[in-house]
Amino acid sequence: MALRLASRKFSSKFLPLLSSTSQLHSHATSFGFKEVREEEKSQMVSNVFTNVASNYDLMNDLMSGGLHRLWKDRLVSKLSPFPGMKHLDVAGGTGDIAFRILENVNSVKRRAIQDPLNDHIQEETQIYVCDINPNMLKVGRNRAVERGLREDKSLIWVEGDAEALSFEDDSMDGYTIAFGIRNVTHIEKVLAEAYRVLKRGGRFLCLELSHVDIPVFKELYDYYSFSIIPAVGELVAGDRESYQYLVESVRRFPNQDKFGSMITEAGFQKVEYENLVGGVVAIHSGLKI
Repeated sequence: MALRLASRKFSSKFLPLLSSTSQLHSHATSFGFKEVREEEKSQMVSNVFTNVASNYDLMNDLMSGGLHRLWKDRLVSKLSPFPGMKHLDVAGGTGDIAFRILENVNSVKRRAIQDPLNDHIQEETQIYVCDINPNMLKVGRNRAVERGLREDKSLIWVEGDAEALSFEDDSMDGYTIAFGIRNVTHIEKVLAEAYRVLKRGGRFLCLELSHVDIPVFKELYDYYSFSIIPAVGELVAGDRESYQYLVESVRRFPNQDKFGSMITEAGFQKVEYENLVGGVVAIHSGLKI
């Protein structure tokens, strides 16, 4: 299956597309199709991911037919990791993206190890995995141990909030967030923090479930989302409600163009997106220049 199905580029002309989803609301926000108070949402989302943590990998495989692995590979290939980089992966508690980045960096080092001009390969790569949910981080740490990886200077696990990162300004070469940004309370705060921590020339990449607008495919996808995924969640994980929320949260997330305009508004340039599988997921990217 060809992964690259569509691509768009953005400029300031998309700024008028900003909708109410990009504005701060002092009292109400969405939790799936429900309206909840802002101060309640983060705890409700935390409960969801606490519930799904132990079955996260299995359910991802079942829900996507294993395609999520290819989508994550595509995300990392667009990042183009390099030895000595300092990278931040947000909402990446299970380590899926971080492991891929580290493997990619090690592959580059192996190819370049005999080239005396590549002094930079001796520099220490630092990959920070930041997640607000300790249960997800626990899954990631356990997976790292299974892979023979230990927490050292190359792989660092951090419990933290995407809306208020603890990292210094202009400190990261790259920033990724996969299947996490639609669960935050304020998307624009996450984007602002991503811009703040990136160095000049640093790249922002977001892999997220998105919006399908191909007529027949959209009807099939909606049926699968609302009828099949929650049922599978109940059967496999004993948790229908969490997966019902996950499906609903996709529909409340801004579409590809609107989200692209939000990234532009945050200060990023050369903003573009790539649709995968007809828009089931999209990879948005931008540069801090």
